[in-house]
Amino acid sequence: MRVLSVVGARPQFVKLAPIARAMRGRAEHLIAHTGQHYDHNMSGAFFSDLGIPEPDVNLGIGSGKHGEQTGAMLAGLEKIIEDTAPDWVLVYGDTNSTVAAALAAVKLHVRVAHLEAGLRSFNRRMPEEHNRVLTDHAADLLLAPTQVAMDHLATEGLAARGVLVGDVMTDVLFETRDKVAAAPLSLSVPVEDGEYYVATIHRPDNTDDPERLRAIVAGMAKVGKPVVLLAHPRLRHLAEKHGITLDQGSVELSEPVGYPDLVNAVQHSAGVLTDSGGLQKEAFLLRVPCTTIRPETEWVETVELGWNVLVNTDFAALPEIVERTPPPPTDAAPYGTGTAAQAAVDALLSA
Repeated sequence: MRVLSVVGARPQFVKLAPIARAMRGRAEHLIAHTGQHYDHNMSGAFFSDLGIPEPDVNLGIGSGKHGEQTGAMLAGLEKIIEDTAPDWVLVYGDTNSTVAAALAAVKLHVRVAHLEAGLRSFNRRMPEEHNRVLTDHAADLLLAPTQVAMDHLATEGLAARGVLVGDVMTDVLFETRDKVAAAPLSLSVPVEDGEYYVATIHRPDNTDDPERLRAIVAGMAKVGKPVVLLAHPRLRHLAEKHGITLDQGSVELSEPVGYPDLVNAVQHSAGVLTDSGGLQKEAFLLRVPCTTIRPETEWVETVELGWNVLVNTDFAALPEIVERTPPPPTDAAPYGTGTAAQAAVDALLSA
């Protein structure tokens, strides 16, 4: 059997790593990289850091408006699928690469499997929400990470295509955590173990509105420990455009880091501030308190178990919220125990 994995962005590279290992010796596994993320820290470094085989094809699409980017991916992926003739196209998560690959495949009558199916934020302003809903309804096999995701699929009439496999991010997170536990921190600012917070801000809802971004940064600036902001070039550009100083008060700027260095930074931190989907869950798995700057989360279990607090408007309260007392220890495992990739490949090869 020939399986074509299509990836293009940081979270997808992380999910690909355990899948690629689980595929070895069981199927012919090809990798197509759309080039949606194209700088070294956000793309190439992830392949080397995580031991992922080099892509068989790299479209090199780069950034652009949603329609422009997705259209370019559709054209490129259509040719790749025709040339490689896979039995399955495996897509990951909720990016433009995900929906483009799904659409290209179904129009060529090639079966599609969606890893991380069934997640919903119910926020129709998020491009990711449209991508994941469209992909789920187009796909033939829906590999769900949680029971909540399976319930969403059932509500939408897709239960027959769903398989609960667990979350592959848990697989790679646990493996990476153990590898880097004793490694030195690779942040570009000096910090002491347990005496800093890790922050990432990237969603358009938080960065494109100057007043909202200014309020978020002002709230972070008053936190009582250093807040190491891993600032993507887009955030830096928008802050400069808006006339907002990012490195004010407690906020200290650092370049984005590769996945192992991110895991290491988080597990040695006092907590996380983010609007990322994946980082919320990674913080929970590392049992590090998280404050999420969004009105909702796909990973509701992190909130229900007390390890994640959502903040949407009251950014002046960020210091108090971020510095809250951590919740009691828990051995809850809503995202599985680290065997999701094997379960996903089993489901794919037996479908």
